[in-house]
Amino acid sequence: MSKDLEKVFGQLNQVILGKPDQIRLALTCLLARGHLLIEDIPGIGKTTLAKSLATVLGLDFKRVQFTNDLLPGDVLGVSVFDTLSASFVFHPGPAFTHVLLADEINRGTPRTQSALLEIMEERQVSLDNETRPLPDPFFVLATQNAVDQAGTHPLPESQLDRFLLRISLGYPDLEAELELLGRESFMGQPVMPSAVLHAQAVRQLQQQVDEVGTSKALLHSVRALLDWTRTGSRFEHGLSPRAGQALVRAAKAWAFLDGRDFTLPEDVQAVFPSLAGHRLRSMDGREMDMLTIIRTVPIP
Repeated sequence: MSKDLEKVFGQLNQVILGKPDQIRLALTCLLARGHLLIEDIPGIGKTTLAKSLATVLGLDFKRVQFTNDLLPGDVLGVSVFDTLSASFVFHPGPAFTHVLLADEINRGTPRTQSALLEIMEERQVSLDNETRPLPDPFFVLATQNAVDQAGTHPLPESQLDRFLLRISLGYPDLEAELELLGRESFMGQPVMPSAVLHAQAVRQLQQQVDEVGTSKALLHSVRALLDWTRTGSRFEHGLSPRAGQALVRAAKAWAFLDGRDFTLPEDVQAVFPSLAGHRLRSMDGREMDMLTIIRTVPIP
């Protein structure tokens, strides 16, 4: 791992205490050009992770609080008539940034949730017969409350599939929480880290991840995982080819963070639970333990 990335990890670990695995998965997701979904209860540190990640990487950051009255234009932008020029002028929404935090995304209506589909997949906004590209890099980090909480709208499968990884922070351990309780803060706000990288450096890291090698044996291993989810009557739907491509990208990013230019089956196994957990539903509607799948499917 490069010294800059070591500094990034160090800064983030000082803010998000006791969660090195989740921090690494978040960086893996960004370097793989994916989007991240964090599902947990309020007050765990989801928003803090998003802000800290953007700050330490030197990226622009904007936050949208999803509510049931939020409209697509509040996220994408709107065209307003300008009387001086006698024409409509486009006012970009918060989507035009490097890191977009969609806070409590499942409190928005399905109409507003669907506004994210194009920007997450195509990284562009199509409005008023014009297509406007989003900044590069572009990373959506969405938080989601438990679906059984009041006022939530479950994300459809098409929306969930746009998220490369899903993680949960969970409660801090004893030592981390004691340190957190003893910290001085202003109005409960954590101290943000300092910038280590910048947008151009992040783009270069993403390009280096693209160059990480994959062998035919590894691709056969990924194909075996995909096929296992599609056969039998285990799941309502198996993993799609797009999910398979996402799995390879995530494994390459995980290997890159290990300082390697080649991918191992262990890299696939490391990211598979976070990639497949929100995409697979068993026939009885429950989520299956992803570690069970890894142990069940042999590596060719």
